[in-house]
Amino acid sequence: MGEALLPRSSFSPFEGRGKLGSIHVVSLAPGADLASFRAAARRLIAAEIPPDNIVWQTEAASLFGADTVSAEGPPLPLPRAVAELIPMVVPHRDPERYGLLYGLLWRVTHGERALMEVASDPLVHRLHRMRKAIQRDLHKMHAFLRFRRVPGEGQERFVAWFEPDHHILEAAAPFFVDRFRALEWSILTPEGSAHWDGALTFGPPGRREDVPEGDGFEAGWRDYYESTFNPARLNLDAMRAEMPRKYWRNMPETAAIPSLVRAASARAQAMIEKEPTMPAKRDPVRAVAKMAQDEPDSLDALNAIIARSEPLVPGATQAVLGEGPVGARIAFVGEQPGDQEDRQGRPFVGPAGQLLSRALEEAGIDRREAYLTNAVKHFKFSLRGKRRIHEKPTAGEVSHYRWWLERELDFVAPKLVVALGATAVLALTGKQIPITRARGPADFGRPFEGFITVHPSYLLRLPDEAKEVAYQAFVDDLRRANAMAA
Repeated sequence: MGEALLPRSSFSPFEGRGKLGSIHVVSLAPGADLASFRAAARRLIAAEIPPDNIVWQTEAASLFGADTVSAEGPPLPLPRAVAELIPMVVPHRDPERYGLLYGLLWRVTHGERALMEVASDPLVHRLHRMRKAIQRDLHKMHAFLRFRRVPGEGQERFVAWFEPDHHILEAAAPFFVDRFRALEWSILTPEGSAHWDGALTFGPPGRREDVPEGDGFEAGWRDYYESTFNPARLNLDAMRAEMPRKYWRNMPETAAIPSLVRAASARAQAMIEKEPTMPAKRDPVRAVAKMAQDEPDSLDALNAIIARSEPLVPGATQAVLGEGPVGARIAFVGEQPGDQEDRQGRPFVGPAGQLLSRALEEAGIDRREAYLTNAVKHFKFSLRGKRRIHEKPTAGEVSHYRWWLERELDFVAPKLVVALGATAVLALTGKQIPITRARGPADFGRPFEGFITVHPSYLLRLPDEAKEVAYQAFVDDLRRANAMAA
């Protein structure tokens, strides 16, 4: 939905039994009308209209006349946590979302400045759950949307169909701009559409019938999915939870799932009964040299090499690629993926990654605008029963991956690179440097500024009495890094 489709919010006072007099009806546009909500909330707060005296509705136009509270209210001085929460809740489908957010604003502007820190407060708890629902919906759209090539001559164009649970199209579109900037594409949903041809625009709803049923790439994609399917790790409950069936119709690889599931038991048994063979001995130095001969000319080309390469450390099921926009101001380099990162194929999604996300938020850094990667691209582990235990990569293994990291940072071209922990420092400098001595601004001998701090996993290992002080020092480091990058 574009800005032109968002009518200005309208107000109407009528006699009611509110605590302070008349009831005010606020009509906003359907979907995620953040701009109109912000303007309306400023006017209402300035006029001292309490939450109980407001009815929020989403209509194409107001059912009532203009409100007497029409002057533009002044900007609201809000805590960062509140300001960042609002745009993440407005896309929620709950019809009460605007009333809940206004209730939060009312309390925050009337003395409860630290309200967001009270996780047990029913309003805060509900809003946090709504934000998580939006984050899950965005993740599903990022992961399960599939473009199909529109047949015909001329400029290649791609179209995708998606049915989000919430009003997230405008929030999700920049992700696809970053990923597919060189292509022309459209995303159609039942509520609106997004189009990219060098400029991002939004339009009316689309239809499933407007998207091709398939294209020439899908057979190859299915073959790749089948070749990477591991029958010994089949978990139907986890598969249904992570990839609900409602998305299957638009994903070419799901056509292979029923047959793969039916054959999984027999394939797993055959793997068990097969005579063991000694793995071929690999020479990591020659392997990396061969990869370098491909001379990738873009980050996508580099990632394709990484994705199809054999792990240079023991373990791992897939390469975990960097995540974030090319041209990000700040890039964060960690050690290696962990168990959850290896399973999900994304960096910093496990416990340490969640702690990093929290610290970035407190430091004023938008994780979506930063680039996150690791010095080693595969999860090195040893099995202990059914658990996969993290093992620290050796200096030689870190050296094998340096070519990838250096090319990756060349393509991203950040202003500042933050090394998270000693392994990242080793990868960026080629030297073993104690973090306690080098913590702070650093020179990595590259065309970007450097900064060294601890890895968030270090904070998780500290005793409880030391965690808070160490965490605040970590947040302070991130604030300094953010200031340097600005």
